Amino acid sequence: MDKNRLFTSESVTEGHPDKVCDLIADNILDAALKADENSRVAVEVCASTGFVLVFGEMTCGGNVDIEKIVRSTLIGIGYDSEEKGMNGNTCKVEVRVDRQSPDISASVTRSLECREGSCSIEESLGAGDQGMMFGFACCETEELLPLTVVLSHRLTARLAEARKSGELPFLRPDGKAQVTVEYDGYRPIRVNTVVISAQHDENVSKETLEECLRYAVADVALGDKWTDEKTKYLLNPSGRFVLGGPAGDSGLTGRKIIVDTYGGVIPHGGGAFSGKDPTKVDRSASYYARYVCKNMVAAGAAERLELQVAYAIGKANPVSLSVNSFGTGKVDDARLLEIINKVFDFRPGQIIKSLGLRRPVYAATTNYGHFGKDGLSWEKTDKVKEIAELLG
Repeated sequence: MDKNRLFTSESVTEGHPDKVCDLIADNILDAALKADENSRVAVEVCASTGFVLVFGEMTCGGNVDIEKIVRSTLIGIGYDSEEKGMNGNTCKVEVRVDRQSPDISASVTRSLECREGSCSIEESLGAGDQGMMFGFACCETEELLPLTVVLSHRLTARLAEARKSGELPFLRPDGKAQVTVEYDGYRPIRVNTVVISAQHDENVSKETLEECLRYAVADVALGDKWTDEKTKYLLNPSGRFVLGGPAGDSGLTGRKIIVDTYGGVIPHGGGAFSGKDPTKVDRSASYYARYVCKNMVAAGAAERLELQVAYAIGKANPVSLSVNSFGTGKVDDARLLEIINKVFDFRPGQIIKSLGLRRPVYAATTNYGHFGKDGLSWEKTDKVKEIAELLG
């Protein structure tokens, strides 16, 4: 029996309705942090035909023009006419944002450890909510991410690049891609199937669209390292994709959590990222868990590593840590966990400090994955030497 297996991950473009909402939320967050680095932000965005609603909570010591951010974000993506699916100049924008709950604010500002009288400076900030978060790294790619995720993001990023540069002027902002890879165990062998669905102008022919998606998008993005003569290409399999964006389907923040992370390769705790300040461990602890796993894998502790961390609202120290090396560890999982506990500090205040998360860096994370990009603090591998010494 053939032991090889197939696994698929997807990505979406910045013009996908859900990603439109994510980017608006992260632009609002960045503006708030620029005005006041201690801002507390948890904003949601939904979008439909000619309409954007921003709602949630925000406490900020400066002024943030939310409507202006909504419109500039839409236009920056490429939604400047109803024909494309949204006009950022003329759409209706409604804002319903209140201050953060005083109960939540108090529990975050002064942690349970502080309230019980055993607080250190590092423990003064409590987790902004309960929940579990996951981190992951593996040796499949130089980004230390699953190949399916990396290739899917390359395709959608290439769609945007070809559209914005004018190389493929008939493309519109909305789009999706999906890559299926054949694996031998955890080792990728080849790309089995590529799916691309790209929004397009009314007048482009099916033949022109398919040819350009194949040769100007797929071939450029993927190269020939993983594809072969048997790789299947499904290019706009629906036939037509003229109506897109918020006019084609409603958008909402937080509906692309698998696209944002590891493509379904590992579990997800369920918490979205966009629009949340770093006191929300849904975001900051997920980034930190990735940072931990990437450093461990880069140090040779394992070829594949998954980490779960869980918190209680208002408590600084996590309630649990769990590690799984899938049998690829240089030492057993119990020892890996000992090393992680020795090298890394999962208290929210320390996470924010060590990764510099009070800066307006979040709009850069919104599209094409929150992991694997250059310049993000949670992608640095500055703990490798320390880990390697502990491994022996």
